[in-house]
Amino acid sequence: MSFLSHTAWSQSASTLLENEHVELHPISESDREPLRKIAFDQRIWTYFVSRVESDTDFDTFFDAMLADQSSGKRAVYIIVDKSTGQTAGSSSYGNLAEADRRLEIGWSWLGVDFQGKGVNRWAKYLLLKHAFEVMGAERVEFKTDVLNAQARAGLRNIGAYEEGVMRSFNPMPEGRRRDAIYYSVLRAEWPSVRDQLGRLGKAVNPCA
Repeated sequence: MSFLSHTAWSQSASTLLENEHVELHPISESDREPLRKIAFDQRIWTYFVSRVESDTDFDTFFDAMLADQSSGKRAVYIIVDKSTGQTAGSSSYGNLAEADRRLEIGWSWLGVDFQGKGVNRWAKYLLLKHAFEVMGAERVEFKTDVLNAQARAGLRNIGAYEEGVMRSFNPMPEGRRRDAIYYSVLRAEWPSVRDQLGRLGKAVNPCA
């Protein structure tokens, strides 16, 4: 299997990704209102580094995603649930260390109606598959709030390796400083993680 040179990451990181369950497409202005419709349940933002409580908050949040996409700081994806045809949330590639063939998958959130239905797993499957099998990444990393038991369990369930805690990593909106816990998947581990994601997805979607 041949991979794109790391020098092509800025072009290859942002593209259409899809399977029969979900579509991930690069963010554009046309995604603003579909995303706004699902963004105002505060349960989404409990462990996020920002809050979306008003239309102004949302527009600031969305404009930042557009700016990061435009500058190449992140490759921001909009997640569409194919079973309903509705916008489900967002995820991103970031911290693109091209020379080291390392990147992060994060900035991920889903509307509450799409949680626990396999959407997140299929999105991670597509992002990991593209990173390892097209971009030629050697390491994909994730980080989350050490208090976010659901996200930590989800990462362990797919086979991501728990690496350790970065203490007092960043401030949170409620005033505390977050301890961030890191997870990773390496190229050699991808085949087993790929199989695990497939099994978990089919368990959630038994007709798939």
